[in-house]
Amino acid sequence: MATKLNSGGSGTRSSVAIFVVVGLCCFFYLLGAWQRSGFGKGDFIALQMTKGGADCNILPDLNFETHHGGEAGVVDVSDSTIKTIKPCDPKYTDYTPCQDQRRAMTFPRENMNYRERHCPPENEKLRCLIPAPKGYVTPFPWPKSRDYVPYANAPYKSLTVEKAIQNWIQYEGNVFRFPGGGTQFPQGADAYIDQLASVIPIKNGTVRTALDTGCGVASWGAYLWKRNVIAMSFAPRDSHEAQVQFALERGVPAVIGVLGTIKMPYPSAAFDMAHCSRCLIPWGVNDGMYMMEVDRVLRPGGYWVLSGPPINWRNFYKAWQRPKEELEEEQRKIEEIAKLLCWEKKSEKGETAIWQKSVNAESCRRSEDDSQATFCERADADDVWYKKMEKCITPYPKAKGDEDSEGEVKPFPERLNAVPPRIASGSIPGVTVDTYMEDNKTWKKHVKVYKNTIKIIDSGRYRNIMDMNAGFGGFAAALESPKLWVMNVVPTIAKKNTLGVVFERGLIGIYHDWCEAFSTYPRTYDLIHANRVFSLYKDKCNFEDILVEMDRILRPEGAVIIRDEVDVIVKVKKIVAGMRWVTKLMDHEDGPLVPEKILIAVKQYWVVGDNSTSSQ
Repeated sequence: MATKLNSGGSGTRSSVAIFVVVGLCCFFYLLGAWQRSGFGKGDFIALQMTKGGADCNILPDLNFETHHGGEAGVVDVSDSTIKTIKPCDPKYTDYTPCQDQRRAMTFPRENMNYRERHCPPENEKLRCLIPAPKGYVTPFPWPKSRDYVPYANAPYKSLTVEKAIQNWIQYEGNVFRFPGGGTQFPQGADAYIDQLASVIPIKNGTVRTALDTGCGVASWGAYLWKRNVIAMSFAPRDSHEAQVQFALERGVPAVIGVLGTIKMPYPSAAFDMAHCSRCLIPWGVNDGMYMMEVDRVLRPGGYWVLSGPPINWRNFYKAWQRPKEELEEEQRKIEEIAKLLCWEKKSEKGETAIWQKSVNAESCRRSEDDSQATFCERADADDVWYKKMEKCITPYPKAKGDEDSEGEVKPFPERLNAVPPRIASGSIPGVTVDTYMEDNKTWKKHVKVYKNTIKIIDSGRYRNIMDMNAGFGGFAAALESPKLWVMNVVPTIAKKNTLGVVFERGLIGIYHDWCEAFSTYPRTYDLIHANRVFSLYKDKCNFEDILVEMDRILRPEGAVIIRDEVDVIVKVKKIVAGMRWVTKLMDHEDGPLVPEKILIAVKQYWVVGDNSTSSQ
């Protein structure tokens, strides 16, 4: 099996030179044929395209040689003073700037502070290109990637030993195999999810978005996918070696993160379900602060699953080899905090307990004459970037008539294009239902052009996709497919906080400041979409830093779509010219007189040793 699934990392690559000099028409043909995959040179998409030969009629009638009419005249993007951005030293192959291990150890260990984001100061930023390891190949397409990862892409074996009896991961020749096991689901993730589905309405679309805290290699999220549930998984960097890196190699949404001292980078009332399977989070400490943070991001009526110690401690304390008095007190605290939060326990079976957050907390609290609940005073429950976690309960949305102003979301997939409650209620200043509907229409048009231009965009070749400035999630909604998922990023400096809308549509996303590095390993996204990101940040931070970060998280032979004003695009293209990207400029869909342009790029394939020199 291992040999059959060999990712085929050997062999020379002469197509880089060809790629640069081919005619414009064949640029996107080669985008598919040139890309390396887990099956050897050229993936299955390229093979399908090759059967018909290099058909240069695959492109629509679009003008790629961008020029701008009117006063601006012709755009000249040539410049003889291009700065070459050099490769980083090979030791930085898996560098994660804001979760660097050496820097982390200088911070306090209390409440996991040292495992949180600690980004390098300006004078310590690496301004070089992160190399891929030797033998790197494009991951297998989904769903094969769920079960197999090329060894060369994440060459770390410690988990195969440490978690051998728990069936997390196995090493077979030159691939890793993920059997779907876990510490709390020895019978496999499917059987475990079936158990949860006997209590939680997973099948009917009521539960669509999930949060997996301390996710391991994210098998829970991986197996939820076929049930139309998308999980945001997170775990600390290298608590167990490369766990988040493995999750993303498998094609499962994941970020590096931890419940420590800072709030999670998600809006309030975002997730339909939250999950902890032996995630090692001390839920009962700090007056229940971590449970209160889960409560903040959990939608009214949402579910919380806790699997493992101390649940049902009477029957399992011997197997866990822990004092029963300690476990009893741990569960007592959890039950006490859950009651304070108005969570109702729905099930306790084996080592798994399930609570449901009340849809209407007032009715719950009226029945508790001596409620000790302390409510947060912060006006904006979504203002969370680098904000400290609080020992208080986030109030429910203010009532409007007989219903909560946020309202109820529809089952998925209906909710994807329905008017989100935050917009229907007027919760986002300046945004109307008409604004939202027009945005949807616009992104359907944009994505149609993207698909006609990059033929493989929804073929399965791209699995992990990022939208750097997601807005209402229109790009992701227009792309929606079981073959891919989109990380919808709402910049912390965006004029409108729309991430709650993204989640109400049944999509997932995160807050982020693009002046800093993203909380992920290198080479974890296949396609990056940047809509007016550079215009947003032009007075905030260096374009080069943003582009170098994009290169870090983009896979070799991954693609980038940058949509922005023409003057911004010209500046970006000049920087990109020194970055080992192949680019083409394209006019706006509505013609050359529109000042917004599109820059499409492909990151060239190169690995450690390809003229790598240390640069900083």
